[in-house]
Amino acid sequence: MSAKDCGNHKRRKLHRRLFATLLTIIIIILFIILVIWLVLRPTKPRFALQDATVAQFNVTSPNTLSSTLQVTLYSRNPNDRIGIYYDRLLVYASYHNQQITLPTIIPPTYQGHEDINIWSPFLYGSSVPVSPYLTLSLQQDQAVGFFLLNIKIDGRVKWKVGTWISGTYHLSVSCPAYMTYSSTNGIRLQQPASCHVDV
Repeated sequence: MSAKDCGNHKRRKLHRRLFATLLTIIIIILFIILVIWLVLRPTKPRFALQDATVAQFNVTSPNTLSSTLQVTLYSRNPNDRIGIYYDRLLVYASYHNQQITLPTIIPPTYQGHEDINIWSPFLYGSSVPVSPYLTLSLQQDQAVGFFLLNIKIDGRVKWKVGTWISGTYHLSVSCPAYMTYSSTNGIRLQQPASCHVDV
């Protein structure tokens, strides 16, 4: 056996050991991540629309819509070991997939383990330009006495476990608001609704 063959053999042996060590480290890291996930069981927050009262919702010129409403949003952290930091939450209303109010900012807040937050922001939209078909849809909906708004929340969240705080994640919440219209009671939410949450 020559010195060259011996050197190649040692190099191959070293490569195998390095590969085995690297593979072992990766398996250990994945196992630790799995154990942490099984212990913490992270779950995204739950949101619900509890109330919505519309003070103004009408066409102010051929293609503009003015609206004023107050919504009450309920948020619950279902995690018993993970806290949630809400950062820069923007709440707005949309009608037929068109934003009809300016975003209202909910101040940054922390939600502890299994805590509940309730927010009641006012949403305003004065002479917001909308598609021409929206005017006709609004008139038809008011004639029927029923229409659908969507209350949306866009923002950022961070997870807190002990003293560790995660990076920032995008939060998107969509709450269907089935509204009833009557000349005596005005425009009100028909019933509370749960919201769809994406993180």
